[in-house]
Amino acid sequence: MSFASPDWLAALLAVPVVLALYVAARRRSARYAIRFTAVPTLRIAAGGAVSSWRTHLPAALALATIAALALALARPHLSYSAPVNQASLMLVTDHSGSMAATDVSPTRLDAAVSAANAFIDKLPSSARVGAVAFSDSPDAAQAPTTSHGAARAIIDGQSAGGATDTGDALELALQLLHGSNPKHPPSAIVLLSDGAANTGLDVLSVAREAARDKIPIYTVALGTPSGTLTDPNDPYGPAIPVPPDPQLMQAIAQTSGGRTFNAQTADQLSSIYKRLGTQLGSVKRTRDVTAVLAIAGVVLLVGAAGSATWLSPRLP
Repeated sequence: MSFASPDWLAALLAVPVVLALYVAARRRSARYAIRFTAVPTLRIAAGGAVSSWRTHLPAALALATIAALALALARPHLSYSAPVNQASLMLVTDHSGSMAATDVSPTRLDAAVSAANAFIDKLPSSARVGAVAFSDSPDAAQAPTTSHGAARAIIDGQSAGGATDTGDALELALQLLHGSNPKHPPSAIVLLSDGAANTGLDVLSVAREAARDKIPIYTVALGTPSGTLTDPNDPYGPAIPVPPDPQLMQAIAQTSGGRTFNAQTADQLSSIYKRLGTQLGSVKRTRDVTAVLAIAGVVLLVGAAGSATWLSPRLP
């Protein structure tokens, strides 16, 4: 909950002050009570005793009135998540040779494919989803569409091999987002890669372009520092290290206004994609609840006045 005029919250301090004055007044009246021996006769004349909770009800309602009206004057707004009906999202997946590493079971690429499909499962059916697969260059692409099966076909059809041209893949994703909806509200790119960009466009220049277009790039660095591959030119020689590059992934995300994640197991990767699917499939909105609290304050005020009138003991 947020408040447009938070200074009015200081009025809530009146609640404990009034409560303390009420308790002090009750104690003072009890101290100077007049002794009367014919209590049963007086109880009958008054039409029965008033229970203790009814005695305090008017004061409780009055305190609740103060609190409700103070909150109303502060103009509260409630935040909530609403489904995004026209979101356009691009999944950009690296299938370079290092994605064949088995440090993430069964392989980095197999884990990425499973997680990307789980990501799509979390999106509303009305969301527009596209995909770009890349290694030496972007070699498969699908513009954002509500037919999620088209993006799944791109994701499922990958095989590991080649270098890592992240810059050109992200540039193509931006072009496809612009082409699907010139206003692109809201749009985002999810990039999964395990290695440093080693060919093609400068990836940070593309990230700055995404920032200007208000299209955040969420990055996921997949793999462990100990990941290795067998040298295809020397199967019996030493393994080739293929560690991920989380520093580059973080720089891409920060430059574009997105967030970065590191995944070293298939379970972590799946969890990240599911969480992203939930986040990107909804948008944070606020609702002004000032009127609700103002009406509640008036109702409580009427209740306090009514209970003071009708619940107080009266002589016939």
